[in-house]
Amino acid sequence: MSNLKYRLLVIGALCLASIWALFPRDVDVRLRRPDGTFYDTVQRRVPLRRGLDLQGGMHLTLAIDESKQRVTDQNDALDRALTVVRTRVTGTGVAEPVIQKQGSDRIIVELAGVDDRERAINIAQGQAFLEFKITDKSQALEKALPRLDQIVRTRAGAAPTTTSGAAAPKSPSGGGLEGLLSSGDSAKGGADTARAAADTAAKRDTATTGGPFSRLLVPGGMPGEFMVSSENMRTLERYLSMPEVQAALPPGKEVLFGNDSTSIGGQTYHALYVVDARPITTGEFIDDAKPNQDPTEGTIVQFTLSNQGGRKFRAETGKHVGDYMAIVLDKRVMGRPPVIQSAIGTRGQITMGGRDLQAAQDLALVLRAGALPVPLKVEEVRTIGPSLGQDSIEKGIRAGVLGLVLVVVIMVVYYRFSGLLAVGGLFFYALTTLAFLAIFGAELTLPGIAGFILSIGMAVDANFLQFERIREELDRGKTTRTAIDEGFKNSWSAIVDTHVTTALTGAVLYQYGTGPVKGFAVTLVAGVVSSMLSSVFVVRTLFMLWLHRSRGAQPLSI
Repeated sequence: MSNLKYRLLVIGALCLASIWALFPRDVDVRLRRPDGTFYDTVQRRVPLRRGLDLQGGMHLTLAIDESKQRVTDQNDALDRALTVVRTRVTGTGVAEPVIQKQGSDRIIVELAGVDDRERAINIAQGQAFLEFKITDKSQALEKALPRLDQIVRTRAGAAPTTTSGAAAPKSPSGGGLEGLLSSGDSAKGGADTARAAADTAAKRDTATTGGPFSRLLVPGGMPGEFMVSSENMRTLERYLSMPEVQAALPPGKEVLFGNDSTSIGGQTYHALYVVDARPITTGEFIDDAKPNQDPTEGTIVQFTLSNQGGRKFRAETGKHVGDYMAIVLDKRVMGRPPVIQSAIGTRGQITMGGRDLQAAQDLALVLRAGALPVPLKVEEVRTIGPSLGQDSIEKGIRAGVLGLVLVVVIMVVYYRFSGLLAVGGLFFYALTTLAFLAIFGAELTLPGIAGFILSIGMAVDANFLQFERIREELDRGKTTRTAIDEGFKNSWSAIVDTHVTTALTGAVLYQYGTGPVKGFAVTLVAGVVSSMLSSVFVVRTLFMLWLHRSRGAQPLSI
């Protein structure tokens, strides 16, 4: 009796723990407003998580892109990239994202409930390497123009252009991005100084040689700045991609396009900057970055450097007072370089111009997470709509209920009272399986529902083995109590074999599978564990309880 009492207490405790694990509770969630901003709220939710295929969202497969750079230790680089991607995605407000490594060269990102394809790709894949560089004031590119013209004539031939001898456009005052970096009052007056420099530059001749390369460039309003008409952008990009042109560019300098543009005389011009190749500091020292709205400058991103970064930044900017400093993000100059008025410390800001607050939030998020250690490429993108997810849920529930009803009917009709005891163990199985998934944070996917239904059959399969052995013992003339004991004892080895081999199969699927395959494997393994408990422990306990009450005097209905 004492053994039976302990068994019943264990079963009761497991049932109560499972109900507690599945009981709906208040959880903190982050939701997005129509304007793109996020807010925190509390919602009532069942702890059992739904997978990507049940509620819709995005599935991304990222791989190391070795076309841009050679990666020696891929495994280490992917581990560091995984940390950066996880930090970025978590900061977007996506509830319970799945970010995990697959093999040694891939990262799987699953964002349930996300429907913005481009934003998800940009956040996961974007490099966000921030640098601060001084614009060239030595006219290094102007001095190299004759050589560049000669190379282009020899290698590519002169391309027709439309800006030969054009006057230098003045500095944009309204429509472009005015990249402003400030620390207190250190950058005040930067725009005025830039405009004064633009007025001076507008009065001087373009000084181009008339060659196929130089005629594409129009001097801007500050040292190292040039303007290129939109119709000549492709031609200039093609020239700059030539290895011979790259080799002839001024040593220690770098030619970068800006994200700024302006319209002059009905024609759009894009900015091009010549900057020092060596940055005075990089974004690795950024401690924090936040989006904000400014009445005069519009959308901005304010950032804070660490103490070490602030000391380095202050020392370097102190050496370049009066120079123009370009804010370079992923090899593109953000806005128009401001003038360094005095040494700058730990605080600064990047203006986003006409970009919305969502773009500033994404940039701040990426800056906080840091740059990826290796470039990543998107190998696969799958979008699953919410209507498909709802349809999958309904079909999965119908299939599960139908399978459960059929199993119950077969067990009761074929094994009668013993079948009823097996059905009791089956409900215990279903409850504990779902509780396992909730406790360990596993996701219930559509293949997972299939695994759950499959493991229902496995749960009663063990009872088939037990009941048939009990029948054999009864046919040999043994008592009911002895037949039950022998039936459970003699079927034990077969039950262990089937469950262990199934669990090993699920473990292999989990290790080498991805996405929905892992969901199937997790549910299958959880079902195997619950099946062992229900068929061997719970059903045996129910038989023991019946024997205790009947005193073994009643014949067993089996």
